[in-house]
Amino acid sequence: MKRTLPVILGLIAAVGAFALASILAGSMIWVAGGATRLDVEGEAKPVRAAPGAKGWAFYGGDPGGSRYSSESQITPDNVRKLTVAWRYSTGDLKSKPKAIHDSAGEATPILVEDSLVFCTPFNEIIAVDPGTGAQKWRHDPKINLDQRPANQFVCRGVAYWNGGGDGACARRIFSGTNDGRLIAVDARTGAPCADFAGDGDLAIDPGMELIWPGEFQITSPPVVLGDIVVIGSAIGDNARLEAPRGTVRAFNARTGAALWTFDPVPRSADEPNAKDWIGDYPRKEGHANVWAPMSVDAARGLIFAPTSSPSPDFFGGLRPGDNRYANSVVALEADTGKVRWSFQTVHHDVWDYDVPSQPGLYSILKDGRIIDVVAQTTKTGLVFVLDRDTGAPVIPVEERPVPQGGAPGEALSPTQPFPVAPPPLVPNTIDPKDAFGVTWFDKRACEKAIRSLRAEGLYTPPTEQGTLFLPFTGGGGNWGGPAFDPARNLLVVNMSNFAHRIQLIPEDNVESVSETYHDSEVSPQEGAPFGMRRDVLISPLGLPCNPPPWGVLAAVDLSDGRIVWRRTLGTTEELAGGLAFPVGTPTLGGPAITAGGVVFIGATLDHYLRAFDVETGKELWKGRLPTVGTATPMTYEWKGRQYVVIFAGGYANGDTKLSDELVAFALPEE
Repeated sequence: MKRTLPVILGLIAAVGAFALASILAGSMIWVAGGATRLDVEGEAKPVRAAPGAKGWAFYGGDPGGSRYSSESQITPDNVRKLTVAWRYSTGDLKSKPKAIHDSAGEATPILVEDSLVFCTPFNEIIAVDPGTGAQKWRHDPKINLDQRPANQFVCRGVAYWNGGGDGACARRIFSGTNDGRLIAVDARTGAPCADFAGDGDLAIDPGMELIWPGEFQITSPPVVLGDIVVIGSAIGDNARLEAPRGTVRAFNARTGAALWTFDPVPRSADEPNAKDWIGDYPRKEGHANVWAPMSVDAARGLIFAPTSSPSPDFFGGLRPGDNRYANSVVALEADTGKVRWSFQTVHHDVWDYDVPSQPGLYSILKDGRIIDVVAQTTKTGLVFVLDRDTGAPVIPVEERPVPQGGAPGEALSPTQPFPVAPPPLVPNTIDPKDAFGVTWFDKRACEKAIRSLRAEGLYTPPTEQGTLFLPFTGGGGNWGGPAFDPARNLLVVNMSNFAHRIQLIPEDNVESVSETYHDSEVSPQEGAPFGMRRDVLISPLGLPCNPPPWGVLAAVDLSDGRIVWRRTLGTTEELAGGLAFPVGTPTLGGPAITAGGVVFIGATLDHYLRAFDVETGKELWKGRLPTVGTATPMTYEWKGRQYVVIFAGGYANGDTKLSDELVAFALPEE
């Protein structure tokens, strides 16, 4: 993941009881209409689930990332009875006391081969008993813990492959590592697969020297289609123009032999997207990498890759044109890596508005017929719904004029794509008069700060004056992605709502600005005429300058883009000394939905796994966690009992309490 969520220290610590009324007045809690029930089966095909188990065999629940389970034991009527069934500690708090302070617990387990299998932030792969949490096996790839990763130590998940037969490594677990390797272990024992030649530095381009060892890492799980395993990468932001390439790579799942590569940036003038990258070849830009999870449609033989922005993030004057295949959903042929189609969500990105989440492969009912779609949530708060065969919008998309007049030498796109529905799920404009503050002094300071910035709404370009980015580069939607209820056509997604201040810095002044603004991120963007400064726009009391809610959970009917309900997500309990004001918090991780009609989500900066009614968005229950659950939960049935599991490891960049526990909830045994 490209690092987009900065440290937010003491977010609400200054808020007192006197401010509660003003906070709630701006919290935008509302419900509109109701969900439409459909008779559409959404159960994922099983992948060698154990007898008596129904399950979650893929990172996103199924290959298309629906995060939907056919389990229905837990319902809105009984969910309040959930209790902790078991807990498992990885031991990282004690065994890695230094490295854990630069880590994030973001893993979602999968249920395969009679085991729950997940990865720690340090790429140890662990299998536990689904009913008790007892460890069955563990593999440590011994990654470099001194690498200072660009995006913290992170591992979001693993992938399963069944090659048939019962010999050693006939069934495998694949995982990428923070030090740039693709590894394979036996799915039943955890033993390394000696015949897989991919256990090496496969993902770094030959001849590319890293500025530091952690500039390049792998944070999201690979995907598998047949005997092909495909993996993306995460790369540090804003360091340089001539940066590591965002190459997607495919390997033979049996041997590790390289099969194909896909680089979103054209390297010669005869490539299909070269006309959208104006300038000399070969191109020097890197990135446009796929750091978020990918999706698979086996019937179509396609892999759906969400790409990010080219390097550097905030100045594109050296790469005129729309920069096609960057900031896009790209449908790749699994056998060849060739592009079947692509849809660009941001033209010529200079806002770090990557495509941040797994493309959702769903079947929706629209105008009386079933349509296979790709639904893509974005950092801008927009949701795009595309035809899965062609990439054409199913809900129309308009090219609308956007602010112009960027930095000297910039080459902005005059328009950007906007779906006609749904409307943005979080705000993208703010009137200075609406600046948030719990005192007149606080509000006045925020109003003054907003007025000092260029703030003309979404896609206002970065400037030397300073520009307001709303949503900030870590929100609306991020890597957790949405969940989809096929019985109701309902997409449920969490989003963050903060504002960033982004300022371009002439290259000769970067060092002095860095010395002056110690609490801001200052990066050189070496090779471009401007570096950058980035920070969250906060008041003198440490509160966000934009009104709450600062985290939301929303449900959208994908047949027409109607917002069915929207709720504030998260409280200040851990941030304000136990005062749990319902103003929302930044969210990392995503939801899961069950056929029982319940949405489960952690993701917030308070220590809870929550349950919501999928029909209304009403909060039904919350279970206490050892720390923040900035991971996506999963659910399964084991020996007749439904479990809901989430990894609670903490999020070092958010200054949260750290832990190392996998926590399972279930209804009491009768």
